[in-house]
Amino acid sequence: MSKHTKDAAGPVPFNHPARQVFAASPDVVLADIDPESTPGYAGDKASGTADLEAIGEVLSELQEKFFAASRAGAPHSILLVLQGMDTSGKGGIVRHVIGSVDPQGVVHHAFKAPTGQERSHDFLWRIERELPGAGMIGVFDRSHYEDVLIHKVRALSPEAEIERRYGAINDFEANLAAVHTTVIKVMLHLSKDEQRERLAERLERADKHWKFNPGDIDERELWDDYQQAYQVAIRRTHTEAAPWFIVPANKKWYARLAIASLLREALEAIDPQWPAADFDVAEQKRRLAAS
Repeated sequence: MSKHTKDAAGPVPFNHPARQVFAASPDVVLADIDPESTPGYAGDKASGTADLEAIGEVLSELQEKFFAASRAGAPHSILLVLQGMDTSGKGGIVRHVIGSVDPQGVVHHAFKAPTGQERSHDFLWRIERELPGAGMIGVFDRSHYEDVLIHKVRALSPEAEIERRYGAINDFEANLAAVHTTVIKVMLHLSKDEQRERLAERLERADKHWKFNPGDIDERELWDDYQQAYQVAIRRTHTEAAPWFIVPANKKWYARLAIASLLREALEAIDPQWPAADFDVAEQKRRLAAS
């Protein structure tokens, strides 16, 4: 465990709520945030791994209550949006953070290049089809933000259309918040040097070749353009209804702990409750004893 406090609900690893530690600002400058840093955390990899395991137990119970409450009419859902450059650790977060909860309460979607059918609709059409229902935690591995990031860097859409999309995203996410969906948008902030090391590992290991895509190097050559596109997108879509969180991602264990903490805080803010029995418990106990 880390040196930080522990309450009845499990460890509190950061020196401030994770929502404060990782909150973006309306005028964020990504170059000012060190991807190697571990803001708000005094521990190391060993303590971070232990804290993540302990928080996983808290998440498991909270998620079960969250799922159960929806069966009694609670309307809440959560949407975790994971964005970041290739190798930033999105898949590891799905395995090590989301993997700590019951899979029946999770819907996960990794958005790829749009199909012909998807391109025939507005860019948010395919996103709306994958939104989580009540009691569910939805996870987007990449998301609607690809339609402003790649399109801006690769000039796939006119600048006027990209500007329209920023506004459409803000309206879309505000509508989600209005129907009790908590949106957690995370940029995994990776350094270019760290990405090189992770790509090199994929090339050196036969069991990692399947994860390597030559196109990753093509995108890497546009690194500065992508950083600028991310910065603009975050500034334009960082809202009260759906704020952005920027998580330094060079240390995988730290990024996982950060996102587990953000998810935990979101569930605690919702405060799901076990649904009351819709039957006479004492009577059912008598029936069972007599059966």
